[in-house]
Amino acid sequence: QVQFVESGGGSVQPGGSLSLSCTASGFTQSYYVIGWFRQAPGKEREGVSCFESAAGNTYYGDPVKGRFTISRDESKNTVFLQMNNLEPEDAATYYCTFRGGFCSAGTGQYNVWGKGTQVTVSS
Repeated sequence: QVQFVESGGGSVQPGGSLSLSCTASGFTQSYYVIGWFRQAPGKEREGVSCFESAAGNTYYGDPVKGRFTISRDESKNTVFLQMNNLEPEDAATYYCTFRGGFCSAGTGQYNVWGKGTQVTVSS
C-alpha cells in the first residue's frame, strides 16, 4: 500500500509563504499521480494541485493559480507544494493524495490519502 509522510504545515500571516512536502512509498505503478487537496471547516474537499509522473505535467485549482507551485524530487520520492502570497481563504487541512494514471479534480478518483497537515493564515 502507498504510504505518505506529510509535513510543512503551520501558521503564517496573510502574504506569507509555506512549503508542504509529501514523501510517498510503497507504490510500483508506472504512471501515477501525487497531488494535494484541502478542506476547510464546513466546506467540501477541493483539489489544489496535481503532479503527473508520465510527462511531468502539473495542474492547479483556480483559486491558487499563480501563487502555488508543485514540484517533485524524484530521488527522494517527494512532492513539494510551495505556497506563496497566502490568503485567509487558503486556511485548511491539506492532504496528500495518490492514484495511478493521470490527474483528476475529483476526490473520489484517488486511492489513498495522507493524514493531513494544518495550514492557518491569520493576522
